[in-house]
Amino acid sequence: MVRIIIKFNEIRLLRTGHNNAFWNMAVDEVLMQSVRRSTAETPTLRLYGWSPSAVSIGYFQSVEQEVNTEICKKTGVDLVRRVTGGGAVLHDSELTYSFITRKYPQNILESYRLICDPIVSCLGNLGFNEPRFVPLNDILIDGKKVSGNAQTRKEGILLQHGTILLDVDFEKMFSVLKITHQKIQDKLIKNVKERVRGLNRTFEEVSAALEQAFSTKFAAKLVIDKITSQECKDSRMLIATKYGTQAWNWRR
Repeated sequence: MVRIIIKFNEIRLLRTGHNNAFWNMAVDEVLMQSVRRSTAETPTLRLYGWSPSAVSIGYFQSVEQEVNTEICKKTGVDLVRRVTGGGAVLHDSELTYSFITRKYPQNILESYRLICDPIVSCLGNLGFNEPRFVPLNDILIDGKKVSGNAQTRKEGILLQHGTILLDVDFEKMFSVLKITHQKIQDKLIKNVKERVRGLNRTFEEVSAALEQAFSTKFAAKLVIDKITSQECKDSRMLIATKYGTQAWNWRR
């Protein structure tokens, strides 16, 4: 398959820090609306973290089947449903990015590859040995997963967001994700420990490398920006009507 090359003059860069799950998901959706309303081709790159820790579940998943909600309540872990598909994820010690664009390959695999390429470059520039993109949406170092990614498309706008693991608390992960039998849980934790790893780098270090990699990949100038007052207002509205509601988060 021919690799597709896309360039931008500028990329809007948002460094939004660590926020709760409902705000994080609302902002990602609002940024899709902002890109849709814009007449320019400028995409948005957002870098963020989670405070407190949170479990996000894929659009098609069932909370009852996937999440130990009692443990989440006891330990102060948020729970939110994404607009993107995929599995349940514990967001803890990680850097999360979102990339929103109106210009992208229609082929799903190529669009994942296009946006994951800067992550691969970022990891290489940080000194990791031969990071690679593994279709459909994972990035591995030495055979271990360090990044998972998910997409949605709506009215000609693509949102891809994903995690870059800085560290992994396996016991915490499997306390909030629902595994019914202890023997299965022990075996699964051992298996995941063999397949998943963190970078053991700081949020700031990885952020800087990722920003540079996106700029290089798309031959674009990064324009540091802040979320507008209208985007903040729209995000608060989405929390009240969607991401902060039981109707949305428990819909399946």
